[in-house]
Amino acid sequence: MKVLQLARKSLYRLLAVGAVCLALAVVMMAQDTSTTAVKKGPASQQAQVERGEVVYVSGNDIVVKMENGEVRHVTAPEGARATVDGREITVRDLKPGMKLQRTITTTTTPKLITTVRTIQGKVWLVQPPSSVILSLPEGNKQYKIPKGQKFMVDGKEVTAFDLRKGMNISATVITQVPETVVAQQKQVTGSAPPAPPTPPMEGALLIEEPAKPAPVAAAPAPAPAPQAAAPEPAPKKLPKTGSGMPLLGLLGLLSCGLSFGVRMLRRP
Repeated sequence: MKVLQLARKSLYRLLAVGAVCLALAVVMMAQDTSTTAVKKGPASQQAQVERGEVVYVSGNDIVVKMENGEVRHVTAPEGARATVDGREITVRDLKPGMKLQRTITTTTTPKLITTVRTIQGKVWLVQPPSSVILSLPEGNKQYKIPKGQKFMVDGKEVTAFDLRKGMNISATVITQVPETVVAQQKQVTGSAPPAPPTPPMEGALLIEEPAKPAPVAAAPAPAPAPQAAAPEPAPKKLPKTGSGMPLLGLLGLLSCGLSFGVRMLRRP
């Protein structure tokens, strides 16, 4: 019997502790519940325009001469792009002489973040009718009391002048935090340097024709075979180098022979 009674008492105690824990959990949940709402105001925009001419480009390093004469060195981030003459190019496609324009658009949007929180706390200090300090699980906090507010204490409605240290009260706390969101958008556009101007017309108009290719030289024809020289005709006259001496010698020899023959005939 005693063992059974002890078991019953232990069970009752366990149930009581569970009920207390559940009640505390419900109270804690009821002590701090909050909702947050964000209200955006009208956005305002401001545009800043910068113009310059590319002087030097090496990798991601760019030297630009601004409109006011300032020479500015800019290190472009990887992947930076610009729109030049309607065509999107990278930093490595920039050339000296290109005109660039960078437009920075800054958008400012105001926000009001409103948090509504339900709390239960104990009065630590009151300064009627303007403020009260409450003890909360996270520590003491001071709150402003709007004009004409009423508090419920033990089922009775009281004013801030009736609050005393140690009183438990519940309240709805409104927290408003203004914020400003700033966003920037950068856009780079430009144009390539113009082509050199056409010189003015002077004198008559002439159109240059393209040079014709030189004709291919034909292979030289083979030289004809040499022909045998024709025999020279005999000269009709003796050359000037000839003389009458051989003819006289021949006539003398004939005369000698004739005289010898006559002598032979005369002999008996």
